Amino acid sequence: MTSTTWQRAWPWLLLLLVALFTAWLRYGVIEPATMAQQCGAGHAPWWCRWRQWLVLGFLHDVYGTAALLATALALLRKRAWLAWLAAALGIIALQLYCFESGALAVLVGCLRLLRLQATRTLPVDQHRHGQQQVHTQP
Repeated sequence: MTSTTWQRAWPWLLLLLVALFTAWLRYGVIEPATMAQQCGAGHAPWWCRWRQWLVLGFLHDVYGTAALLATALALLRKRAWLAWLAAALGIIALQLYCFESGALAVLVGCLRLLRLQATRTLPVDQHRHGQQQVHTQP
């Protein structure tokens, strides 16, 4: 693979890592009943406070709101990192129960990132042949 291919692939690979990490948070930390029982006991572990903040985040639609704000910024400013951020926050919102806003953010963020990557790598004079001269018919 060439270096430009890797440069274009990095944001997508990082989005995959965000999706895997968020899935681990949801299915490994938030949803298991054993985690809830440990946090409900009298002597809760130190990480229960973080779990509680995660749960409050999706109960108050914090992840969806953050994803929509990043999406609006990605549409207003043509920056690849903002498009990536919108897609990443959309993935987080989708995994953490904010489906509508998360789906919109993932869709717009990915399309915006793809468009910015495509316009950055297209050659300008792909279909032009320089200055052509017109010849009259004999």
